[in-house]
Amino acid sequence: MIDMFKTKPIGDLLKETEGKQGLRKALGAFDLTLLGIGAIVGTGIFVLTGVAAANYSGPALVLSFILSGLACAFAALCYAEFAAMVPVAGSAYTYGYAALGEFWAWVIGWDLILEYAVAIAAVAIGWSGYAVSLPSNIGIHLPKAITLAPMDGGVVNLPAILIIGVIAAFLLSGVKETSRFNNVIVVIKIAVVLLFIVLAVWHVKPANWHPFMPFGFKGVVSGAAVIFFAYIGFDAVSTAAEEVKNPQKDLPKGIIASLLICTALYIVVSAILTGVVKYTVFAHTSAPVAYALQQIGINWVGARICRRDLRDYIRPSRHDVWTNSGLLRDGKRRPDSSIPW
Repeated sequence: MIDMFKTKPIGDLLKETEGKQGLRKALGAFDLTLLGIGAIVGTGIFVLTGVAAANYSGPALVLSFILSGLACAFAALCYAEFAAMVPVAGSAYTYGYAALGEFWAWVIGWDLILEYAVAIAAVAIGWSGYAVSLPSNIGIHLPKAITLAPMDGGVVNLPAILIIGVIAAFLLSGVKETSRFNNVIVVIKIAVVLLFIVLAVWHVKPANWHPFMPFGFKGVVSGAAVIFFAYIGFDAVSTAAEEVKNPQKDLPKGIIASLLICTALYIVVSAILTGVVKYTVFAHTSAPVAYALQQIGINWVGARICRRDLRDYIRPSRHDVWTNSGLLRDGKRRPDSSIPW
């Protein structure tokens, strides 16, 4: 029973990464920064902005993002410190093993695996819906039996399975190749965000920012709690610790830089969004970015991209698979564990 709460020295954890069981070190600070941005930017910036603005913060949504960013910054500093000290693939599981003991590490590890597994499933279903909609636009309708799960009236969601398989194949190709693929995806994401900024900034009406804090400071805090979800993902950088060339320097840079860049993008987008149209109208739409573009008469390619369900189009499922594989790999490399995986 006592063995269940034993800790593992950092030196022993580092030895487990040496030799054949270790991973190839190929990532730098730039790769980690893009990895973090890719994991963070998603639902928050395209969906939660409207929810928080309409129901909690109003135009003061920018303050909500700042508050959430500050809270995440403290967590990010902790992750950066741990990741630099223990550059092993297991992230919080490994940190818990070193500091709290095997039992609590086991609990943390399975919590994280469950979290990412659910996220992977949800995102794969979203991507499947997007993939199925593409051929339907040209009159090709795939049967529901192979595009929907049994609970939704089908037999198997084959596109979702195939998408996860493709992502897994990219991960198996090697960390450097996967990193290059991630960089391309992140560039596309940032391009979409910058496209909205460039198109909408000229249509901002300062009158829409009044009243600036319609729900008071309590609303700002409530909005910060809602949009905290928008920052989830920076911790994924720490799972790549074992594949970093210089983890002591590059991991803190990657974690903090990705968080700062995403916070800046969130603040700019939320300010423009509530300046283009009155914050109250976002209560009636689940796609605030697309709605704002429609209201200012922009209906060409950029708006058409945004009108797609961007929650599914750009949500970082690849990062969820990467993170989960890192957790499982780090847990299974310890056969002497007194708690079965």
